[in-house]
Amino acid sequence: MNTIPVSTFDKQLPQMQTVLQDLIELESPSNDKAALDRMGTKLTELLLPLQPEIKIDAQPVSGDNIVARWPGTDNRSTGGFLILCHFDTVHPVGMLTKNPVRVESGEMYGPGIIDMKASITQVIFALQALRAEQLWPQWPLTVLFTSDEEIGSEGARPMIESLGSRASLVLCMEPALPDGALKTARKGVANFHMVTSGKSAHSGADHQEGVNAIEEMAHQVLALQSLTDYEKGSTVSVGTITGGTRSNVVPDECHLMVDLRVTTEAEAERMSTLIKGLKPNLPGAQVKVTGGLERAPMPRTAAIAEAYHRAYTIGEKLGIPISEGSTGGGSDANLIAPFGVPILDGLGPQGNGAHTHNESLTLTSLAPRTALLAGILSEWPQD
Repeated sequence: MNTIPVSTFDKQLPQMQTVLQDLIELESPSNDKAALDRMGTKLTELLLPLQPEIKIDAQPVSGDNIVARWPGTDNRSTGGFLILCHFDTVHPVGMLTKNPVRVESGEMYGPGIIDMKASITQVIFALQALRAEQLWPQWPLTVLFTSDEEIGSEGARPMIESLGSRASLVLCMEPALPDGALKTARKGVANFHMVTSGKSAHSGADHQEGVNAIEEMAHQVLALQSLTDYEKGSTVSVGTITGGTRSNVVPDECHLMVDLRVTTEAEAERMSTLIKGLKPNLPGAQVKVTGGLERAPMPRTAAIAEAYHRAYTIGEKLGIPISEGSTGGGSDANLIAPFGVPILDGLGPQGNGAHTHNESLTLTSLAPRTALLAGILSEWPQD
């Protein structure tokens, strides 16, 4: 079996932690192009010793995306493996003061560490080891580093879909489920913007003349929340709401954002119809809803199931236990799922508190997950 044992990466753990700390301390929030491009420069520096063909996918607003390619043994440079990583985080610059890089009780802390700078570290060290051990994959290999996953992947979507639709196997480096399971199914994600309109009036002198848009929105919030159907796996959540100008003015407008999660595209269509079909309750009020599905569901297809079982076999030979599960969260793997391509998602390490002030990596998971990634790249059957 041409695989690299976990012990190899256990010995490299101090070096992996050093690289990871460097990546964390280059804070890279999704809305800061300058910070994102600094991170992109660092990633390019880490990749160059591996001699890829590097393409910069320039972006006007978000950070520039990075595409690193290595041809296969037949000199093809398209298809084969696609590794998906994102280097943006939800954390603003300065979060290091609240969650500084440190190790406590086997957990390494830092903003963006588990989502997903530890995964990027895995990729770099897995590729370095494959090169050093002369176990480089026979298939063409592409690694895509994107900069706007946390805010919907608007800039990166064309590149993700173009590369993903032609891949033979997509390896999404999102963190594992809490128990270490791979993610063989994901819910789809939809977002809606609702506006209620009424009629403004002086809240003292002409109260009876007004139509309160916030009151109308209160009815709509209850109607939206009631659409959640746990048996079907569909959840509706009102996330933000704004309205009104002053306390002595009957508000004539109110806005809210709605998050919808669904397991199938048919359910997405059904729920979208219900949300967009909501009617006003107050005489004189109006309701307008825009938006829709942003990330299609990633169901557990036969292709994904087969990929999981192959990965399970590779993990078993390496002594790495693997299981599978599903999640309500979306990722860039959702954007590729409609093409029917085999996907292995959740190949990143285990950790806790993603997106919080206490985000951390379980250090004992880093070496095994890196060995698993290297094993998949070196051992995958070349159909």
